[in-house]
Amino acid sequence: MSLFVTFEGPEGSGKTTQIELLRDYLEERDYSVLATREPGGTIIGNQIRAILLDPQNTDMLPASEALLFSAARAQIVHQVIRPHLARGGIVLCDRYADSTLAYQGYGHGLGLEMLHTITALATAGLKPDLTVYLDIDVEEGLRRKLAAHEAGQTEWNRLDQQEAAFHRRVREGYLQMAAREPDRWLVIDATQPLEAIQVLIRARVEAKLAIRE
Repeated sequence: MSLFVTFEGPEGSGKTTQIELLRDYLEERDYSVLATREPGGTIIGNQIRAILLDPQNTDMLPASEALLFSAARAQIVHQVIRPHLARGGIVLCDRYADSTLAYQGYGHGLGLEMLHTITALATAGLKPDLTVYLDIDVEEGLRRKLAAHEAGQTEWNRLDQQEAAFHRRVREGYLQMAAREPDRWLVIDATQPLEAIQVLIRARVEAKLAIRE
């Protein structure tokens, strides 16, 4: 059975760790699991990712940003996500279309209706069955991200270096979207222990899988 699960959250919320834990858990139960990320996941997507996240590209326009993210998204949906779902697999994706609405829409102030139209083109209408949102205070999330970067564990990219007010708008955007679609979104306090967060995620995923069985 197919299941499409996306993970969203402010910087430093722990998405990557939770995806890895969930992937291992599901694979132990003999599910065919594909874990991927946005932007990236394809040859073209990885090239676009390098442009988007390069800290030197400080003059990139929000519109250019939105279009580049969407271009990478079109590639991964067509080449990676849809094929795996068609084979009955589970896809875990680190960020997806909601990121564009949160960052370029709520964060940068681009029109949400326009972004919905672009997103529909890029995804061909593919929506997640479940979106896990790991919520954390903006300042704490950035502190975690910077500490991980200084330890050589992650990158510090162009979007990370935006001012705190931008990241607060992004977080508020996520919370508004989650409130509008409670059946699709699972909002979790990301300051909890890793194991406690994973228990909540597994419970919702198992419930989704049980319905499909």
